[in-house]
Amino acid sequence: MSAIADESALIALSEPQRRPANLWRDAWRRFFKNKLAVGALVVMLLLVVLAVGADVIAPARYDYSVLSEANQFPFRSAKHVLGTDSVGRDFLSRLIYGARVSLLVGFSVQAIAVVIGMSLGTLAGMFGGWVDYIVMRWVEVLTSIPIWLFALFLISIWRGSDQDSGSGVLKVIVAIGLIGWVDICRLTRAQLLSLRQKDYVLAARAIGATPLQIALRHLLPNALAPLIVAITLGVPTAMFTEAGLSFLGFGINDPLPSWGKMVADANAYIRVYWHLGLFPTLLIALTMLSFSFVGDGLRDALDPRTSK
Repeated sequence: MSAIADESALIALSEPQRRPANLWRDAWRRFFKNKLAVGALVVMLLLVVLAVGADVIAPARYDYSVLSEANQFPFRSAKHVLGTDSVGRDFLSRLIYGARVSLLVGFSVQAIAVVIGMSLGTLAGMFGGWVDYIVMRWVEVLTSIPIWLFALFLISIWRGSDQDSGSGVLKVIVAIGLIGWVDICRLTRAQLLSLRQKDYVLAARAIGATPLQIALRHLLPNALAPLIVAITLGVPTAMFTEAGLSFLGFGINDPLPSWGKMVADANAYIRVYWHLGLFPTLLIALTMLSFSFVGDGLRDALDPRTSK
């Protein structure tokens, strides 16, 4: 019997040990099998590199103007590869710096949405009762207000009360962020309502865990998968809102470039100088598609029903 036991032990040791199943590791493995999502992730990372390294990558300052070189067409000069705008600023440099502004708005708005939305959603889903009632009534009020009108209203008030409007980046971020947290709040609340009656939550309550400990250690970690997808898809939405506000003249102020503002500035010259509106429009579309494909890939990867 001892010889058989020893032989069985040797066989067990010689077999490769399988790593225990892990949601996040399996999700990343499934994500990297999605070639479209991986390609979009590469594009997204390249845009982030452009935004962060704009001071080094851009061939000129975004506000450096040479009037004698105004309105040059693209691919006609080695000095200005993508041409110049109506006041002689290098268009490639302004596109690169515009990536910084657009991504800054997108990520900052989602940071505000995470802080406000997840906090209120956690309170509503964890405690319920009158806390849930107050939070959800406030959410319903904000849901009934179009985000564009709300942002326009706030920016108009701030511009009317402050003559020195600056670049307008902070005001755009705050205006969009003050209503952009609603979807994150509703999703967080829905996830916590479905999780708080699970056996591991009831066991944590039985051993005396506080509501804060239950929320931080058990509920939020298990609700992260759909929240990550929502946050990823929310970045291009915020960027598109900023582009629309800048297009209407309520967003970023000169001389700071923004893709939406560059499209708006191109309106007066679009029949002749087509590149002034085409390139920023393509970048807006490419950025939104990249984030959307990454979000779809994360949703498929984090869905346990897709695991084999």
